[in-house]
Amino acid sequence: MTDPQRARRIEELLQEERELVLPRFDHDDAWRLGVALRERAAAAGSAVAFDIRRPSGSVLFHAALAGTTADQDEWIRRKSAVVFRFEISSALLAARLDAADVDAVTMGWLASADYAVAGGSVPVRVEGAGVVAAVTASGLSSDEDHQLIVEAIAAHGGIVSSRFDHW
Repeated sequence: MTDPQRARRIEELLQEERELVLPRFDHDDAWRLGVALRERAAAAGSAVAFDIRRPSGSVLFHAALAGTTADQDEWIRRKSAVVFRFEISSALLAARLDAADVDAVTMGWLASADYAVAGGSVPVRVEGAGVVAAVTASGLSSDEDHQLIVEAIAAHGGIVSSRFDHW
């Protein structure tokens, strides 16, 4: 990826973060969002695991479709840790580090046992409250995990944008 492509990708991810702000998000919202994610993945025949959790670690929703393994749960834990530490999507952190040509794991900044610098975890932001949860997927490519979640949050929140029209 060239530097202009990297910069464009970072700007796209930042724009998603600005647009994906919900007026509220409670346990019922987490359930509806999780069910929508599960139904979409099941209809596509994807072997994906999903998780919606609070910064405290309490899990509001979890589903694992046929073909997933315990490894997906481990990726979910590590990707969501990125969201809670940096309050940005794991894809945005990965893109920023890539653009800076930094391997945070190799340099010891982020322990690989605790953090996964890969797309697939997106913060749930609520107006006036900030990050209240992370929605995470594991089982597809990093970009596909990320896109699936972004589209689901947009659909859940009634957020209309050409970047979210795949849902």
